[in-house]
Amino acid sequence: MKTSTKDQIKGSFHEVKGTIKEQVGKAANDRDLKAAGRAEKNAGKVQQQIGHAKETVAKLRGKLAEIKAG
Repeated sequence: MKTSTKDQIKGSFHEVKGTIKEQVGKAANDRDLKAAGRAEKNAGKVQQQIGHAKETVAKLRGKLAEIKAG
């Protein structure tokens, strides 16, 4: 599995986990848990974007290699 795909999957997992923590924190009126959930959710979004960026770079490398070979 490509590292970009792994980053996207891990990011999605952390985003969902963070959302759950945030909602439990809201329900339990626990500001610390809510904040931790929000932070994890945002970290997951960043990790997903890193995966997308890696994928884009890999595609550009492939196109550059084609241009150089052609």
